[in-house]
Amino acid sequence: MSTIRSVPPLSLYVHFPWCERKCPYCDFNSHQPGKTVDENAYIDALLADLSSEGVRLDAAGGSRPIQSIFMGGGTPSLFSGPSIQRLMDGIRHQLTLVEDCEITLEANPGTTDSARFKGFHAAGINRLSLGVQSLTPRHLSTLGRIHSRDQALRAVEEARAAGFDNINLDMMHGLPDQTLDESEADLAAAIALKPEHLSWYQLTIEPNTAFHRQPPVLPEDETLWEIQRQGQQQLAAAGFRQYEVSAYTTPGRESRHNLNYWQFGDYLAIGAGAHGKLTDPATGAILRYWKTRQPDHYLRRIGNYVADQATIDASELPFEFMMNALRLVSGVPASLFEQRTGQSLETLNPALQKLRSQGLLMTDETRLACTPEGFDFLNEVLGRFLGE
Repeated sequence: MSTIRSVPPLSLYVHFPWCERKCPYCDFNSHQPGKTVDENAYIDALLADLSSEGVRLDAAGGSRPIQSIFMGGGTPSLFSGPSIQRLMDGIRHQLTLVEDCEITLEANPGTTDSARFKGFHAAGINRLSLGVQSLTPRHLSTLGRIHSRDQALRAVEEARAAGFDNINLDMMHGLPDQTLDESEADLAAAIALKPEHLSWYQLTIEPNTAFHRQPPVLPEDETLWEIQRQGQQQLAAAGFRQYEVSAYTTPGRESRHNLNYWQFGDYLAIGAGAHGKLTDPATGAILRYWKTRQPDHYLRRIGNYVADQATIDASELPFEFMMNALRLVSGVPASLFEQRTGQSLETLNPALQKLRSQGLLMTDETRLACTPEGFDFLNEVLGRFLGE
């Protein structure tokens, strides 16, 4: 492996591992907290964890400014405004943030109110991601969501009143027994709320979930394909541009945090079960690491919150890079492969040439991007980079 030519941008991911109720489709690290969550104890642990991340960052080439922060879960909005303020104060004390740092917090419409939104905004959160999933009552019930349609509508209204001008709505399609007309109406209702960004993705049945143990009846493949096609037309007509597999944006409102993931950037990680990635510019080694998963174990850790770590093998880097970069509709500059992996793009020429000849990759050799057909068969395209 050659030396990395430029140090990747750096983000920060913060995980909150509790939800009021576990949704039957969710395979994220989330747990029901019982009666209460000790917010102060968890913020203390997060800031101690962040301190150890600073040591890790120094060992990987020194301090870098944070381009974006994402607070995910679980349900970060279970925490109060003052707790988020204390967390943000601690982050700013330990790390340097770029002036226009994008700071996102995930919120459940069933765990928010006007005062909480105002507290988040005052703490410096400048982007909200609301986990709406559906605006159809029967589908909300099937998905195990704790909020109603009215609560979701009110959450958007209250977030706007609190000062948020950058809102993402998480919406799902291909829901149990969902018809084409229902999907169209659901998406139209979300579009009518005028979010700056929509994450619109198909429900998949994941292992270790309630839906995996008792699978619901999902729409037929033909219906799923038509839902996808029609929904993309709806979004385009409403002024949303698809820039990633399941991400749609109004002009200039792409998720900078997620773009850093897809462009194979680096990210620190704090919180129970959080995953991070760091590149050593001196050696070219790329390290993935993850934190202790169980919240009670995490809270009892002192000094080192890492559960395990692994350096990505050189043979796996092409797939790792492409798995992220080719999710983007426009792909990435071809030069980014060498900058992020330290490997020469020439080693991938046989796979690239074959994919281009089959019409699955763009013929422009200065970019790595799928054609529309290749985007539809992304898993097949990615499979060509396994073992290269």
